[in-house]
Amino acid sequence: MLSGGTALNDAFVTPKAFVDSPELLERRFTPEEARAYTRWLARSHYENFHVVSFLLPRRLHQDFYNLYAFCRWADDLGDEIGDRERSLRLLAWWEGELEALYRGQARHPVFVALRDTLERHELPRQPLADLIRAFVQDQTVTRYRNFDELLNYCRYSANPVGRLVLHLCGYRDEELGRLSDFTCTGLQLANFWQDVAVDFDKGRVYLPLELLARHGASVEDIGERRPTPGFRAAMREAVEVAEEFFRRGLPLAGKVGPRLALDIDLFSRGGLRILEKIRRRDYDVLTARPVITRPERFGLLLGGLFRLAGRVAP
Repeated sequence: MLSGGTALNDAFVTPKAFVDSPELLERRFTPEEARAYTRWLARSHYENFHVVSFLLPRRLHQDFYNLYAFCRWADDLGDEIGDRERSLRLLAWWEGELEALYRGQARHPVFVALRDTLERHELPRQPLADLIRAFVQDQTVTRYRNFDELLNYCRYSANPVGRLVLHLCGYRDEELGRLSDFTCTGLQLANFWQDVAVDFDKGRVYLPLELLARHGASVEDIGERRPTPGFRAAMREAVEVAEEFFRRGLPLAGKVGPRLALDIDLFSRGGLRILEKIRRRDYDVLTARPVITRPERFGLLLGGLFRLAGRVAP
């Protein structure tokens, strides 16, 4: 039970429901309760987080649940609240909770759980702060003029995740961090190109405006779901940019332990598969969203295992 007689299961709610409950915000979670909450949050979400946990050493599972919960909360505070000004206030509050964690004053259950991860792995603060910065930017910037601006956003929205994963797995080498940045940026771009229409409906366009204009396309084409020749040409170039980042990051899997290598291989090749699906649709991502099916995911897993065993060329 939590203090005040509230059952632990009553606290197992989404971040939006949590912040809408003054009672939950005032509760004090024990470390055991906090870990149970982050574990539930990670396992209950639609993403394939359980696959990541399966591939990683069991001793790291809870740490990854804690890290995921931090990211999930920040993401939901940005995208699920439904009020831009309130989202910005909540993200500022979340950053304050992060600062409290590093002062040894963790209060929120996610940070109570993260405290153990911080202490055991000397988790750096800056990548976590960078992620919050990216979620704030999503509330304030909805268009990117060129790839330089977009890649600078990826520096905060994607690259910190890879560096935190490396850190939790015991890797501190800057060269590995650089390769991880390439992979994470590639993944972020693949996600953007997969979700062009979805993001537009949220008021955001990640395709650089300069890229669209150079090929005779426009934001209006996205809004009206018109995969014009110009739009397809812009998407072709965008896919090539993402593929180049994946190519530059692929050596990372050969420089880490086998379990993490398989995880990296799966994510990288999953991103590349999305880009291939975009290509097969002749770069039309406006009338249907390209996705990877369950059988395809299983095939990627088998392929990664074979590569790991050295049976086929990487």
